[in-house]
Amino acid sequence: MKTVYSPDHLLRNAKTELFGGELVPPFECPERMEYVLNQIDQESLGEVLSPDDFSLESIYRIHDREFVDFLQGCWSEWKAEGYKGEAIPTVFPARGMQQRVPNHIEGKMGYYAMAMETSISEGTWPAAVSSANVALTAQSLIQNGAESAFALCRPPGHHAAGDLYGGYCFINNAAVTAQAFLDQGAQRVAILDVDFHHGNGTQAIFYGRNDVMFLSLHGDPRHAFPHFLGYQDERGVDAGEGFNHNYPMLPNTNFDTWGQALQDACGKIAEYAPDAVVVSLGVDTFERDPISFFKLTSDDFKRYGATIACLNKPTLFVMEGGYAVKEIGVNTVNVLTGFEGK
Repeated sequence: MKTVYSPDHLLRNAKTELFGGELVPPFECPERMEYVLNQIDQESLGEVLSPDDFSLESIYRIHDREFVDFLQGCWSEWKAEGYKGEAIPTVFPARGMQQRVPNHIEGKMGYYAMAMETSISEGTWPAAVSSANVALTAQSLIQNGAESAFALCRPPGHHAAGDLYGGYCFINNAAVTAQAFLDQGAQRVAILDVDFHHGNGTQAIFYGRNDVMFLSLHGDPRHAFPHFLGYQDERGVDAGEGFNHNYPMLPNTNFDTWGQALQDACGKIAEYAPDAVVVSLGVDTFERDPISFFKLTSDDFKRYGATIACLNKPTLFVMEGGYAVKEIGVNTVNVLTGFEGK
């Protein structure tokens, strides 16, 4: 399996994250990619390619232009105000307030942010665009005949909605690639999100559509971020009704329970018969991940990679979360080698 990767992810090197009432070094850090790359090399997974450059038109197919403009200019506007730290929103258009975009950067950030943990710093925008290019390049490999490919994306994307960033995400790479498959002739695409956290952005983007089926296995939002989306009764609306499937699970869920949910999700995908499958590959379901509460072991990742392979569909893996840094490489590559039957 070929991997697409760019060192431009290093441009995203934020120093602050709001966690537990403190500003701490971000869990989503550049070192994550080095562990994965080292394991790809150790396991001889396959060639590592550099991404091609794509226009913003693929991003505009998913994200509002005004939101993209905000991401491009946020850091410059923040610095122009004389603020010394990294850009973090402090006010939000809560219930009963006007849903208008203010002129001041403080207001813009609150309008476009879904949460406060994700700071924006110098280099965030070019890193996010590079991450999307990584995903689109891997998608093009499959479009040109490859049965599978791995987009080693950073920053991740599945929390980003059409006009929202947060959860370390700015551009929704999985959604952008799903739309690319459709624009290039696919009739149906399935997005299988196996990250510990619900892919709220991906769900919101496709919630009213039936050409993309979204399925997410995640921590119960009553207990886990993003808290306000990911419940089992969220089934889609209008044309999308019945094409959105959530599998929220409780603290200490092990592979027996998680694997049953995956089998059910794969059954729904098989019945849907998509032309391609996009896997939002987060490995923060690991038993020692610092910001999750599932109990999957490293061997379990290889087992579920084999389950996904049984779909026998062209499959694009897009990197999302995974924060137990020492194990992220092993767990990520275990999914991919399990998929390949190694």
